[in-house]
Amino acid sequence: MFNRSSRIRGAARAMTTGAAGVVLGTLLVGCSTADTSQGPGGDVPYVAPSANAAAASRAAEAAEAERSAEEEADAVAEAEAARNRPEAVRDAFAGLQATLNDDCTPGSSNCAYFLGRVHDELTRLDKAMKADPKGPGHFKEPIARIGTLRTALNGDTSTANLEKHRSELIGTRDHINAWMQGHPEDYR
Repeated sequence: MFNRSSRIRGAARAMTTGAAGVVLGTLLVGCSTADTSQGPGGDVPYVAPSANAAAASRAAEAAEAERSAEEEADAVAEAEAARNRPEAVRDAFAGLQATLNDDCTPGSSNCAYFLGRVHDELTRLDKAMKADPKGPGHFKEPIARIGTLRTALNGDTSTANLEKHRSELIGTRDHINAWMQGHPEDYR
C-alpha cells in the first residue's frame, strides 16, 4: 500500500505542478503579446530609436569636446613653456644691436621709448646670458656691467630715472656690444 499511496500523491503533485505551469505560461504569453499605441505595454515606457541615437551622439560629442579641451590645454602649456624658456644669447644680442645707431635728447618725445627699449634689451640679454649652457661665468663681464646698471637704476624704470641714467644705459649698451664683438661664437 505504501507504493500505491506514494504513486497517487506523486501523480496529484504532478497534475498540480502541471496546472500551475499552464496557468503561468498563459499569463506570460498574454503579457508579452500585449501591444498598445505606446509600445510593448502600458507599464513599459516607449523609447524611440532616435532617443538612443541622440544619447550616443551626445556621448560622442562629449568625448570630442573633452579631447579638444585636452589638446587646447596642451597647446597652452606648450606656449607657456616657450614663453618661459630663455631665448638664445644671439637673439637677445640682436635686439640690443638694433638700438646701436639710435640715441635721444633727454626730454624729447622718443627718449622715453628709446631708453626703455635699451633697458629692456639689456634685461633680455642678461637673462639669456645667465641661462646659456656655457654658464654665467662665460659672460661674467657683461653680466657684471648690467648688474652695475641695475644697481644705479635701483628698480626705478620711470622715464625721469632712465633719462637721469641715460649715459650709463648707453654706455652699458656700447660696452656690451664691444665685448660681444670680441666673442663672435656667442652670437653667430
